[in-house]
Amino acid sequence: MITLHEFRKQFSDCTVGNESSEYAEQIFRALDNNGDGFVDFREYVTAISMLVQGSPEDKLRWSFKLYDKDRDGTITRSEMLEIMQAVYKMSLAASFTRVNPLTAEECTNRIFIRLDKDRDALITVQEFIEGSMDDDWVREMLECDPNTIELKRTENFVKLQKSSSRRTLGTMPSQSNFKT
Repeated sequence: MITLHEFRKQFSDCTVGNESSEYAEQIFRALDNNGDGFVDFREYVTAISMLVQGSPEDKLRWSFKLYDKDRDGTITRSEMLEIMQAVYKMSLAASFTRVNPLTAEECTNRIFIRLDKDRDALITVQEFIEGSMDDDWVREMLECDPNTIELKRTENFVKLQKSSSRRTLGTMPSQSNFKT
């Protein structure tokens, strides 16, 4: 089991440092299915398995949870913007993706125009999935699919592997088993 604090620290250490802290918090919240403040092994493995092997609809359903911060079944413009800003901040710092010429605000507005079919300023899970499936640009922006992101290994990740021990990372194998 891992707490938000531990998850945020490990995620930040393995990516771009504090620039990814906000996004790590949102991922943790989406992983914590039962809302108990911990991500257990089952929650983690279930999410990773679905993100790697799930259908596009499954990946979008999980992504919806990431954007629906208050878990009320809808995404508001402010929820979308907050996550978009965190993603932009982290992506630019890590060079995960090409620089998008649109700002986080412009992307949020564009997504709402394309997905909010009933124009009630809320995106439901149905609008999110159907709209994303019908629009490649929106799907690329919203779908959490590890197969579509090229990650460059950061110096922090290499340092973490070299300095990790059983004491600091629980039941991980000794550092001699890692290849850097």
